[in-house]
Amino acid sequence: MAKLGQSTSAAPILLSGGNPQIAKGDGDAPVQAYIAAMPGWKRGLGERLDALIERNVPDVRKAVRWNPPFYGIEGQRWFVSFHVFTHYVKVTFFSGMSLQPIPPGGTAKSKDVRWIDIREGDRFDEVQMADWVKQAAALPGWIP
Repeated sequence: MAKLGQSTSAAPILLSGGNPQIAKGDGDAPVQAYIAAMPGWKRGLGERLDALIERNVPDVRKAVRWNPPFYGIEGQRWFVSFHVFTHYVKVTFFSGMSLQPIPPGGTAKSKDVRWIDIREGDRFDEVQMADWVKQAAALPGWIP
């Protein structure tokens, strides 16, 4: 019997904003667990992003770090990640200032990092996203 405050299911906890709490791990399995736990319409977007990244970077390395999925090249750095928020999914490019065109999100404090926030009902430009993913995978990424 579960104690007060304990979950009786193995489903991941959704953190503030709906981001799934997934343990740190390497490989496809933790990334798929994260995507499966994404709430509502965001799950379909996560599936599309994951498939788009795999299609455009065949040797992609996957992992979950600090809850969200990260994508990189073996022996190199992470180049993209995405994160669930209440009303959108943020796709972050760690060398975003080097992409053409530069993704719209960013501030002076974010330095080289740029992102795009995708909301329910937004037009998802797969051609642009694929181009950014290919460019980002060819650049030095981020090492935590």
